[in-house]
Amino acid sequence: MPYLIGTDEAGYGPNLGPLVVSATLWHVPEGVGIDDLYVLLQDVVAPSLDRSGGCADDRIAVADSKLLYQPGKGLRHLERGVLAALESLGRQPRRWREVWSALAPDSLHSLDAIAWYSGYDAPVPLDQNSDLLSATPSRLGEGMAAAGVRLVEIRSRVIFEEQFNLLIDQYGTKGESLSQVTLGLVAELAAAVAGGPIAVVCDKHGGRNRYARILADHFPETLVEVYDESRAISLYRFGPAERRMEVRFCTRAESYLPAALASMASKYLRELAMAALNDYWCSRLPGLARTAGYPSDARRFKQAITPLQAALGIEDCALWRCR
Repeated sequence: MPYLIGTDEAGYGPNLGPLVVSATLWHVPEGVGIDDLYVLLQDVVAPSLDRSGGCADDRIAVADSKLLYQPGKGLRHLERGVLAALESLGRQPRRWREVWSALAPDSLHSLDAIAWYSGYDAPVPLDQNSDLLSATPSRLGEGMAAAGVRLVEIRSRVIFEEQFNLLIDQYGTKGESLSQVTLGLVAELAAAVAGGPIAVVCDKHGGRNRYARILADHFPETLVEVYDESRAISLYRFGPAERRMEVRFCTRAESYLPAALASMASKYLRELAMAALNDYWCSRLPGLARTAGYPSDARRFKQAITPLQAALGIEDCALWRCR
């Protein structure tokens, strides 16, 4: 039986907060491809919200995080989908730190080294309107089982500000850095697969069309075959027949379910991070407006906290992303 991997990121553009890259790994029936998963799971998963901003038929929305979450409109749909998916894996996070442990355990040591995360915790779901969470996990698991589909793993890489700046120094561009982190995560999940073909879908990274060199960095034991490197899609295949890998980079990769869930996991972790960052600074500077971390508003926020930042001895490299 084949495997599917989908990847996506959140936080590529901001100056404040981490870049989060996530990947999901699925085991599916023979003949099922990246394009087929929404159809196979249509009884329990919806690819979008309805006109009322919800899922009227009680299905779980799994879609591009930008469709499910906008600042000020709550985390309900992100939390519902991500927490249900985690529960199908036997993980039941009920607190902020438990979500990090479930999605990005490698990041836990970094959290305690950063002032606004150190000691921070809160119950989840953060959105108190997530009233449908209690019935969601079992329904998702039952629907996947009925379709012969198994979600094997969701894994995230969190690149905090100081590490982000080091990656830019190392690779020169945000696009190259994103590709290296993403394909490192793909290689890690692929290594955990015992056998069978693997199809991978990723979004385009910073407008890049050529990925063969970076794929070769992470899969050095095989010859990477280039099938297409166009604006619409970059397509590669490599490996022996019994473990053939196909990797595609395409625009709107989040329209495929494996990448959509990765998008949601990335966005959810980033929003958890921004909640902690905002709580830390706003509790120390009464009247300070919260920020999403994107450039124009981030500059306003940074200017406001600069005197306190200096007094606390927090270096710019630990707070402010250079690109």
